Amino acid sequence: MVRTPLTPEERERGERLGRLLRESRGGRSMADVAACAGISAETLRKIETGRAPTPAFFTVAALARALGLSMDELAGLCEAAPV
Repeated sequence: MVRTPLTPEERERGERLGRLLRESRGGRSMADVAACAGISAETLRKIETGRAPTPAFFTVAALARALGLSMDELAGLCEAAPV
């Protein structure tokens, strides 16, 4: 199966998501947050650095729960800024 290349907007949204998760993690370690979300620290690292710009819905939901964020809040913060 060949993946369709991501658009620049999709890559930017993935970078915003990663930045938001990293900032929301605060002083908590990547390993702690990943364990609370039930994912590997490497998966979280890829999301935070934008190397995995389109993580699965349930992965994002688990991270939001582990960080005390609502999905609505997370989605709103990941939207592109109005031009």
